[in-house]
Amino acid sequence: MIIVLKPEVTEKQIQHVIERVESLGLRAHLSRGTYRTIIGVIGDEAKLQVSPLEAIPGVASVVPILPPYKLASNEAHPEPSVVNVAGVKIGGGFLAMIAGPCAVEGAERMDAIAKAVKAAGANLLRGGAFKPRTSPYAYQGMGEEGLKILRDTGDKYGLPVVTEVMDPRRVELVDRYTDMFQIGARNMQNFTLLTEVGQTRKPVLLKRGMSATVKDLLMSAEYILSEGNSNVVLCERGVKSFDPITRNLFDVAAVPATKALSHLPIIVDPSHATGRP
Repeated sequence: MIIVLKPEVTEKQIQHVIERVESLGLRAHLSRGTYRTIIGVIGDEAKLQVSPLEAIPGVASVVPILPPYKLASNEAHPEPSVVNVAGVKIGGGFLAMIAGPCAVEGAERMDAIAKAVKAAGANLLRGGAFKPRTSPYAYQGMGEEGLKILRDTGDKYGLPVVTEVMDPRRVELVDRYTDMFQIGARNMQNFTLLTEVGQTRKPVLLKRGMSATVKDLLMSAEYILSEGNSNVVLCERGVKSFDPITRNLFDVAAVPATKALSHLPIIVDPSHATGRP
């Protein structure tokens, strides 16, 4: 961490900052430049909070060196993570394909779709039993009945299943049927939900919110990781743009950018951002 001091900082203020740093068991390295004076903090910067430091008289700004998403960062885990979803590996060079309907709408239709998914070579089956809708009058999903259909169909065709959980109160219910939780774009920053799935050890597919930055996505992953669940897979599914010609803008560059920052596997969901407008 680097503490940048104001040009008019006094010697007394400098000493006060140094004493504050050293009181936490850290070392302070003072460097005087032509225009500015800085203090380099050596040690576990997690012991320091940025906001209280910036409130100290004489401090202009505080620049953290380590990213705030400590558990999700490559620095914490240099090797790419591999997440195992009921025998299907995601990440680390393993190719996984998830396919299925947006919503489970009945056993017969789900069976036909799963048969096609299996024949096409996909190795994970998805289907929504609880659906986030813009309108409260739109179809909301089949609920537990849909979960049962998805589970039975996945077992029939030997496909692990992925389904969305929207409510912290339903995590236990969905956990009984699914092999992987999906956190949709609208719930990417539902921190209570993230904490709840983090307390399980079941794999989580975390989708990037439609207006979220890559850092926002990694900070949401940090919520899950900090609860002890290391089985997190990130998903790029498109963001909102100024151009209404397509529903979403598929942010291809976000994929390598995320990989450069994090060890977590990342997959893409082209369904909302490609195809016909």
